[in-house]
Amino acid sequence: MKRRKADVVVVGAGTAGMSAFRAAREEGANVILVESGPYGTTCARVGCMPSKLLIAAADAADAAHRADAFGVRTGKVKVDGVAVMNRVRKERDRFVSLAVEEVDKIPASRKVHGHARFVSHDTLSIDGHTEIQARAVVLATGSSSIIPDDFKALGDRAVTNDDVFDWTDLPGSVAVFGTGVIGLELGQALHRLGVRVRMFGEGGKIGPLTDDAVITEACSIFGQAFALDTDAKVLEKTRKGDSVDITFKKPNGRKTTENFDFVLVAIGRSQNVKQLGLEMTSARLGDKGIPSYNRRTMQVGKLPIFVAGDNDSDPPVLHEAIDEGRIAGVNAARFPAVKPGLRRAPLAIVFSDPALLMVGERFSDVDEKAVVIGEISFKDQGRSRVMLKNEGLLRVYADRKTGRFLGAEGVCPAAEHVAHLLSWAVQQKLTVATILQMPVYHPVIEEGVRDAFRDAEEKLKG
Repeated sequence: MKRRKADVVVVGAGTAGMSAFRAAREEGANVILVESGPYGTTCARVGCMPSKLLIAAADAADAAHRADAFGVRTGKVKVDGVAVMNRVRKERDRFVSLAVEEVDKIPASRKVHGHARFVSHDTLSIDGHTEIQARAVVLATGSSSIIPDDFKALGDRAVTNDDVFDWTDLPGSVAVFGTGVIGLELGQALHRLGVRVRMFGEGGKIGPLTDDAVITEACSIFGQAFALDTDAKVLEKTRKGDSVDITFKKPNGRKTTENFDFVLVAIGRSQNVKQLGLEMTSARLGDKGIPSYNRRTMQVGKLPIFVAGDNDSDPPVLHEAIDEGRIAGVNAARFPAVKPGLRRAPLAIVFSDPALLMVGERFSDVDEKAVVIGEISFKDQGRSRVMLKNEGLLRVYADRKTGRFLGAEGVCPAAEHVAHLLSWAVQQKLTVATILQMPVYHPVIEEGVRDAFRDAEEKLKG
């Protein structure tokens, strides 16, 4: 067995791991990067980028279908599934290659391939062939799709987002289990591309939303477009040759069975921490095996161990993973001189149409008695009607005493842009009064955002 020493070991070469590696190197640390799988990030391979490629094709198809409403005659729209998936895979592979190129630039002496497992709080064994003792360790091993046993029984008819982007053609039908971010984005995209889709959820939830008023609006919008049950009663899933029979109760209580080519399992992802041997350290572990950590420093207790990316309990979004990796990498290199790093205002976007947004404090985080809620329906909002995108609801939360803007949830047109404006306002700790002093052009979607703050202002006065 080889024995090596380093200042910092970074386990995982994804977005968070590479951010930590760069940050530690910039601090002058001797860093070794450990990776057990293929190089290239989750975002590039099976996450944000390929999903947006599929969504872009779906949006193009939807625009063609809706053109007639503007008086633009396009004729019958045909979706070429082979061509759609060819572009998805081609562009996906390009994004992956760019991520791999970054890893390839790292000297071979700085990389070790294999599964890392703690021998002690400062020593890792890599598949039994290498042992590395380090002053500090950064864990950024990512996450994996959850596939319960009853789905595994369906064999290759049960797929996850890891599999979808390798399809060479679009299937005829897909049952989507899970109405979270992945399920909603892929389910709607497949529907718009001509795939028969039925979505099954649990608990009445959709996306990451926690505000019941916004959830109700979102369910209404999407439920009018495709078969959606956010609180489904599924009775049986049975493999039938190269398809799956699903028996369930419809919202009206009627029992029915439908056949699908594939079942897309999108019920969540689990952090890749179970095989790390954290029990060999004194780290305090939560129910899911995630070590307790300080989200400002990313440090696990007082140990020389830091977490980043999907290995923590924050939402698994890329910009957060980059920030967490940088904080973890800097503190690992400086250990034991650990300091808090910059954490930005919470920001989450689901790229459905209309898109979902969550900014700052969620509805479930605020004390309803201590806040006022301003809201705007986009049904009659000017620019939204011009674009035939006039649906959705935005709710903003402000401190009743100070007027400070705390957060928002919504389903609305141009949400990916609206969310950024709102997150900047949260991070700058702006009040409703200050926000209403800002310029807003006409006619734009942001006029609707201003109306939500005007509603909040009236309630603050009352």
